[in-house]
Amino acid sequence: MTNTEAIEAAVFRRLLVHLDSRKDVQNIELMNLAGFCRNCLAKWYVEAAAEAGEDVADEQARERVYGMPYGDWKAKYQRPASAEQLAALKARQPD
Repeated sequence: MTNTEAIEAAVFRRLLVHLDSRKDVQNIELMNLAGFCRNCLAKWYVEAAAEAGEDVADEQARERVYGMPYGDWKAKYQRPASAEQLAALKARQPD
């Protein structure tokens, strides 16, 4: 692993720790503000693994990102999206 790759890996781990410390921030809020969410990170993880010749299932990647099984995280921390959040997300979608 190069120094750049090690730094990038450390940054990714720090991002996961930060997101874990902010369970109050909902995925829809991340999508509306930043254009990505925890689920996006999990999808990117699966894609990067495939590019590296590794087979990582979606649920494995989600558990890595969420720090627990996705269903558990969702049951404990995910709140229903408000009408305003859903409208903002829809407005972001291309026609």
